[in-house]
Amino acid sequence: MSRVVLVTGGGTGIGAAVARLLARGGDRVVICGRREAPLRAVAEETGAQVIVADVSKPEGIARVVDGTIATYGRLDGLVVNHGIIHVGRVDEVTPEQWDETLRVNLTSPFLLVREALPHLLAARGALVAVSSVAALRASDGMAAYSASKAGLLLLTQSLAVDHGRDGLRANAVCPGWTETEMGDMEMAELGAARGVSADEAYRLATAIVPQRRAAHPDEVAATVGWLLSDAASYVNGVVLPVDGGSSVVDPGTIALDPRVSIDLNQEP
Repeated sequence: MSRVVLVTGGGTGIGAAVARLLARGGDRVVICGRREAPLRAVAEETGAQVIVADVSKPEGIARVVDGTIATYGRLDGLVVNHGIIHVGRVDEVTPEQWDETLRVNLTSPFLLVREALPHLLAARGALVAVSSVAALRASDGMAAYSASKAGLLLLTQSLAVDHGRDGLRANAVCPGWTETEMGDMEMAELGAARGVSADEAYRLATAIVPQRRAAHPDEVAATVGWLLSDAASYVNGVVLPVDGGSSVVDPGTIALDPRVSIDLNQEP
């Protein structure tokens, strides 16, 4: 019997790539998100079931889970892939931005998992949370996003500990720079600030990544698909960076890289 997998944020980027991968493998895929047009485009390509809903709200979560069960009668896999970002340092992020980031990136996954958990346990299923390398390393101006994504990692590992005995597997991936809609927007902003194109901004942002490039969404999707599969049947509670090696770079050696220019006259 083919699996039923629910993918949040399934209309673009990593979520859409996951939907394509799973559909090619014969899974029955449900994709959800707030924007209908990109969801319909992915559905036309993959045959996925579309549910337009805002899963940052309890009523949206109920619509998505209930709709999946009403259509297919079961839920074998859940990919938690939605999120937002507010850029700013601790003294720059407003309390409202902080609250929204935590609500969408952490509280929403918690409520979604609570709603889906009985069905996942009945299927002895698997969950994969899409976090970020920002959850593993702090960077300038990412306080709210990093805190929320780090919380998502421990929520995922808590699920593995609490319900591994019941047959649930819960793992997380931490992508680095990835050529997605969100990544393109950030590169456009970086490019505008540095006077370069978005493509050049990607090269600048990944200059010290060992693989010297951003990921393609399909590469992250392949990792998600493996974690959902029986090939990873004894993998539980894992936090797996999919970042081309960026999280292992020692920042103390960056000054030794001949491609890096450092202004010693800049205020520390």
